[in-house]
Amino acid sequence: MTQIRRWLMPLAWLYGIAVDVRNALFDMGVLPSVSYNIPIINVGNITVGGTGKTPHVEYLIRLLSERYRVAVLSRGYKRKTSGYLLSSVSSRMEEIGDEPWQIKQKFPEVYVAVDANRRRGIERLLTDKETKDVEVILLDDAYQHRYVKPGHNILLVDYHRIISDDKLLPAGCLREHASSSSRATTIIVTKCPGHITAMGFRVILSALHIKPYQQLFYSTFSYGTMRQLWGDGTLEPDMLRKNNTHVLLLTGIGNPRQMELDVRRFVQYVTLLAFPDHHYYSRGDANTIHRSLFALPQPRIIITTEKDAARLQHLQGLDEEVKQNTYVLPIEISIMRDEKNKFDKTITDYVRENKRNSSLAPRKDA
Repeated sequence: MTQIRRWLMPLAWLYGIAVDVRNALFDMGVLPSVSYNIPIINVGNITVGGTGKTPHVEYLIRLLSERYRVAVLSRGYKRKTSGYLLSSVSSRMEEIGDEPWQIKQKFPEVYVAVDANRRRGIERLLTDKETKDVEVILLDDAYQHRYVKPGHNILLVDYHRIISDDKLLPAGCLREHASSSSRATTIIVTKCPGHITAMGFRVILSALHIKPYQQLFYSTFSYGTMRQLWGDGTLEPDMLRKNNTHVLLLTGIGNPRQMELDVRRFVQYVTLLAFPDHHYYSRGDANTIHRSLFALPQPRIIITTEKDAARLQHLQGLDEEVKQNTYVLPIEISIMRDEKNKFDKTITDYVRENKRNSSLAPRKDA
């Protein structure tokens, strides 16, 4: 449950007026929303903090990239560059941001570009020589970027922070009123525990006020084999409980609550060390990590996320024991309630029906 800062409600009221005016200007056409003759899928949210955007974008990449030339366009949050930049596998994280860097490393065949100006980014992808064969564009976190009108708008809602129970910034975590969910084509409730009852699903459905033109899905995290961040070793989660291993769960993500709950399912002893979302680790943080790990009994390891791994790799001052015992836990998403095929069909039908020039064939190497 999100904590509401009641004493900030007057500021939230003023913020809400500004948001409502801006949205009204877009709705009336005073501020222009541009559509493009290519399938554009946005994956975003209306809350501050993590809702699992990157695993969901990666799910769409896996679904579409075998048949279509896919591009991902992100603003590159906290990058140390500006303007439009097309990444390569040799791009540094500081140049493009941690999430685009992670995506490019995992899917080198996919175009990954960054630009805070999404319209300019889309137009560069469509016209630049090296990317003009793009067939599908995935927008990362552009729900509030209304200068672009995506053909399919996916809104992610954190199971632990249902938007109907939240308030606008700064009193709560909402960037917009919960009613802004009406712009979504598809709503996905993310980070769901695996044991939701039928009644629990109905409660969420009622709280979200789904429109007749919208589809609602639920997703949960699934985890792969852990790999050493500094090394080639792997580790199966089941071995941790058998060995009574103490785990330091090291995260710099928006909301690590569901990940912590999931890790506690296969590990008895878990200590959470949480940093802010997109946190860039410093030498001082290295000392904090040392103290936190060495305070735990043996055997002990660190488990971290793929997004954090990108930022930890070049951290100076880490002890060798820390490096040898740091493992990355890959996160993917699974569509719940046996609705994977339905969700996949929703996406692939949209792409097929909106191909550029209505006759663009799938890639020849599909």
